[in-house]
Amino acid sequence: MENKPPKLLDQLRGAIRARHYSIRTENVYCDWARRFILFHGKRHPRDMAANEVTAFLTHLANERNVSASTQNQAKSALLFLYKQVLGIELPWLDEIVQARRGTRLPVVLTPREVRDLLGATQGTMGLIVGLL
Repeated sequence: MENKPPKLLDQLRGAIRARHYSIRTENVYCDWARRFILFHGKRHPRDMAANEVTAFLTHLANERNVSASTQNQAKSALLFLYKQVLGIELPWLDEIVQARRGTRLPVVLTPREVRDLLGATQGTMGLIVGLL
């Protein structure tokens, strides 16, 4: 019986486990690698380069409308796949811009809005709102 080399996703799992990553990271990285391969018609990642990675990450942002953190997670998974599993250095991947997270401003009431709110509540509710 022939000894076949392990499949790519099994190699990926092995590399992740060797580095003691969490099971959640393992599942997510394998899922991103699988999606990347399927997106490009089941081509092997060894046969793809910067254009394909860029196209996949752009597709996630533009067509799938994923968040910046999700797009960065996909990029990290592909970076791990190429560097740790395939042993391919990716100097071009460093040039791919990290997606920026949008700044979120906290919602805060103005002093006047607080006075109006306190003035509009009475009894037990007024006490609760006043304590908050």
